[in-house]
Amino acid sequence: MSAQSSTRTRTGGARGPRSTRTVLRGGAQAGLLLALVLGGATACNDSSSSSAGADRKAREWKTGDCAGPDTSTSKDGYQALDCDDPKATIKALQVKDGEIFAGAVECPAGTDEIISVKVSYGGDASVGLPSRTICGRNLSDEHPGDAGMGGGQLVVGDCVDDQAKEVACASGGSKVLALAKTAEECPAAADEPIELFPSPGRPYDAICAAKA
Repeated sequence: MSAQSSTRTRTGGARGPRSTRTVLRGGAQAGLLLALVLGGATACNDSSSSSAGADRKAREWKTGDCAGPDTSTSKDGYQALDCDDPKATIKALQVKDGEIFAGAVECPAGTDEIISVKVSYGGDASVGLPSRTICGRNLSDEHPGDAGMGGGQLVVGDCVDDQAKEVACASGGSKVLALAKTAEECPAAADEPIELFPSPGRPYDAICAAKA
């Protein structure tokens, strides 16, 4: 889901003091990036190798393509599949360039999974280079990326706990009213703003939250 950043300054009359928490959330979005390794290409292999074909496949990802789990590469691995394949679980809402920093990824509304397509060298997925980012929507009826459901990227309408971790609004937490660069830019109704330690690429550093 695409995080919308609010830069509106506060206006109006004087308000009473409010508490602002500062938490470390720099790695929270990184947990959303799952490795999709499409072949263990080595430096000596070229277009004659099967893994090189997988590399070309990685570059050809497009909106509407589907994928499903592939635990042969990693426990969170994915593989490209036909959309009518019973093993397919997600469809690409959008295909973006690869990003080294998870915070720089901004996917559209409705994104349930953010998958980093990596091309590995020497067969080691842990050292793969980001090639594409897939903003995926579940093919099932379960959509944790929808606002308030507890998954996807943080957006207005979601809820967070006191450590800025996104939670389903049905389970409690504070409601996200806006996402801003500083807590001072939060709207007056945000009585529980949370300031975050800076994270490379993330478009906001403050969660403007209020008691749900």
